[in-house]
Amino acid sequence: MAARIEQLVTSGEFSLDGGTWQVDNNVWIVGDDTEAVVIDAAHDAAAIKEALGGRRLLAVVSTHAHNDHVDAAPELSDLTGAPVLLHPADEVLWRQTHPDRAPDGPLADGQEIAVAGTVLTVLHTPGHSPGAVSLYAPGLGTVFTGDTLFAGGPGATGRSFSDFPTIVASIRERLLTLPPETVVRTGHGDSTSVGAEAPHLAEWIARGH
Repeated sequence: MAARIEQLVTSGEFSLDGGTWQVDNNVWIVGDDTEAVVIDAAHDAAAIKEALGGRRLLAVVSTHAHNDHVDAAPELSDLTGAPVLLHPADEVLWRQTHPDRAPDGPLADGQEIAVAGTVLTVLHTPGHSPGAVSLYAPGLGTVFTGDTLFAGGPGATGRSFSDFPTIVASIRERLLTLPPETVVRTGHGDSTSVGAEAPHLAEWIARGH
C-alpha cells in the first residue's frame, strides 16, 4: 500500500526566553496501514499513539527542538519503542525541555528515512533554530518544513538561537529550489506550496524579522 500523509493538530504551550504562549501544532504521520513515522511529537503522546492505531512506528522525527515540537517525544518513544531523531545542533534547545533524556539518534543533511515505500530526505534548514531541518518527500510531492517556512513567510527569528539571514538563506537555497508544485506542510497553520511562497522572497528580506 502506498504511503499517505495524515495530519493531527494538538494544543499546548510554547515556552522560550521567559515567555509562554498557547499554540496549536501540526503533527504529521507518514506511512501506510503497517508502518509510519511521526514528524514532531507535540503536546499529546496518547493522542498521537491513538492516531497511529496498531501501526509500527519507525521513528519520531523532530524538525527542531523548541519545546512545543518535542514535549511529547520521549513519552511517545516509550509507548512505541521508536527512536527520537534530532539534529545535534538543536540539542541545546532539547535539554531545556528534557534535561534527563537525550535524543536517541541524530539527523544529518542528506540522510534518508524510508517508510512505507517512500523516502524522506533530511534538509538542514537552520535559522529558526540551529538544527532545524525540513523533510522532503518527492514521491509524495511534499516537504515538511517545521517552523522554517509557513504560508506567508519564514518562521520567527526574534528569540534565542535564531537568525533571520540564516533562515532566509535556508529557504532560498534549500526550499525554494524544489519544484514549485511541492506542497509545504508546516509546523503550525495551513499548508502552502513552494510556488506560492517563492515570489515573496524579496519582500521577506526587505521586511526583515
